[in-house]
Amino acid sequence: MQEAVKSKLEQTILANLTPDGKLLDLEDKNIGPEELRLLCDVEDLSSVKQLFLSQNQLCGESIEILSRVKGLTGLTSLYLNHNIIGDEEAKVLAGADLLKNLKCLMLEANNIGTQGAEALAGSPNLKNLEVLFLDSNPIGPQGARVVACSEQLPHLQALHLDSTGIGDEGIQAIAESPCLTNLKKLYLCSNKMGDAGAIALAKSASLKNLKVLSIWRNEIRDEGGKAIAESQTFMNLERLYMSLNFIERPVRKIIRGSELAKRLTTLVMD
Repeated sequence: MQEAVKSKLEQTILANLTPDGKLLDLEDKNIGPEELRLLCDVEDLSSVKQLFLSQNQLCGESIEILSRVKGLTGLTSLYLNHNIIGDEEAKVLAGADLLKNLKCLMLEANNIGTQGAEALAGSPNLKNLEVLFLDSNPIGPQGARVVACSEQLPHLQALHLDSTGIGDEGIQAIAESPCLTNLKKLYLCSNKMGDAGAIALAKSASLKNLKVLSIWRNEIRDEGGKAIAESQTFMNLERLYMSLNFIERPVRKIIRGSELAKRLTTLVMD
């Protein structure tokens, strides 16, 4: 390896590797194609479990190069939030061997739409994934449907879909999917969910293992609030976040006095 390249590698990559070699923190480090090519040149980074590439304006060529990195064979967590990853980049990522051992994939605050969600949901490389962050991406109702109904995510335990524009239609798809029986955490904040979505969640046959449900800042009214309180689906629920909805005070009182509330360790409501 040429001395100049070796020096750049040490400054950019190795300087941000923790002493135990398990975490490579390249968040907000002006990482681009050149730096990612250096990452490709490192033959063995198998000790790295977590890779942070957040806030680097990554898109296009950078994602293509990242998808070809071979040395990160032990990677279990990949953080790509707050970049410029769109549908085409999501398709490239979906085909990358880099994802095969991932348990956590963070894609919050990018530009991933329905097609990108479809690519990720159909990827055979995410069979080990346990946690998926798609918050603040415009995946829409169909994006929620393909993720919820994917048979390629058999171990998914936590699904983060805050601010994804999925609405009641997408939430109903989640509630009705038979593929989410292992799900323990579900985040659906700021999705304009109304009573229809809340009732669908409350009646879901698949979400009985949920321990955490976050549905704050939506448009749930009294009927949806009552359905949540009376739900037989949420027998294992431990934490419920539902503030900033349109539930009137008398119904909020009913919810606080419900059997559900008695079982919860945390109830956050106006």
